[in-house]
Amino acid sequence: MASRYWVVSLPVQNSASTLWNNLQDQISKHSFDTPLYRFNIPNLRVGTLDSLLALSDDLLKSNTFIEGVSHKIRRQIEELERVSGLETNALTVDGVPVDSYLTRFVWDEAKYPTMSPLREIVDGIHTQVAKIEDDLKVRVAEYNNVRGQLNAINRKQSGSLAVRDLSNLVKPEDIITSEHLVTLLAVVPKYSQKDWLSSYETLTTYVVPRSSKKLYEDNEYALYTVTLFGRVADNFRTSARERGFQVRDFEYSPEAQESRKQELEKLVQDQDMLRSSLLQWCYASYGEVFSSWMHFCAVRVFAESILRYGLPPSFLACVLSPSVKGEKKVRSILEGLCDSANSTYWKTEDEGGAMAGLGGDTDAHPYVSFTINIA
Repeated sequence: MASRYWVVSLPVQNSASTLWNNLQDQISKHSFDTPLYRFNIPNLRVGTLDSLLALSDDLLKSNTFIEGVSHKIRRQIEELERVSGLETNALTVDGVPVDSYLTRFVWDEAKYPTMSPLREIVDGIHTQVAKIEDDLKVRVAEYNNVRGQLNAINRKQSGSLAVRDLSNLVKPEDIITSEHLVTLLAVVPKYSQKDWLSSYETLTTYVVPRSSKKLYEDNEYALYTVTLFGRVADNFRTSARERGFQVRDFEYSPEAQESRKQELEKLVQDQDMLRSSLLQWCYASYGEVFSSWMHFCAVRVFAESILRYGLPPSFLACVLSPSVKGEKKVRSILEGLCDSANSTYWKTEDEGGAMAGLGGDTDAHPYVSFTINIA
């Protein structure tokens, strides 16, 4: 699938079918590897010259916005597919691949009545796409919120012993809690374990001898228990801190541990559900935005062709996808099919022409032309 297309309109001198046959003949002779398609634009409502000029001023800005939203949704799809481990799906409009939708474009009369003013059609498309962008922001924020909560929990469970959640490292039998005795959890630097084992019994009075047991070790620290009388616990914390040992606040609660486990499971389910829902929404919304974008492009070709070639509307619109190395040749073919006087008149300023600056990248050529990047 090509990712870059030119949408072009050429002025018709005699008949559109003759011009189309000439274009096909020239392309097949001189640039046979360039895909070429008719871009079928219906007879839209022209309106006044002033309204067309005013519309032309807004077309490029609106196109940039609509194109940007389509790319934003496509990037979101790619990220969600990657995170989900899914194969990349071909993007479609109502089941039709987007490149086929562009190259076989058919105007949707039911959605965009051709008798509507062009401004009304363009504003309607802009409003619709803006609403989809707002929906995307809300849905992505909801998904990212749950993902952020999960990441925070995972960081707590996978960080160093100095900061991580200890509940899944401590078993009920590791903790002694009675009227007089308590078990504390000490985080000991990995290379200070000998110092801990030789000194913990003397950090304060009433420490139970040989009560320290190692529960876990990571790259930086080891986690030890120590049992002592509750009334000297604060003294022990102070003395331990002075020796470089950190006593973590911890209260073993099976209920709290089960609650945290259920919360984690729910967050995982919520994330999977939101990710799946967001991905399906993105597939559908991308198709909707792409369809709107192609209708917008049709209006843009129509309006710029009227402004360039005059009334009544008499132009041939087509879609091409030349290779990078074939672009110059295709431009030469297109220019050769335009009226020679018109061609000179529409050269760029750098080439000494009289007219420059009508709507986007159309000013560089003696015919209407702009680029569509669909990937």
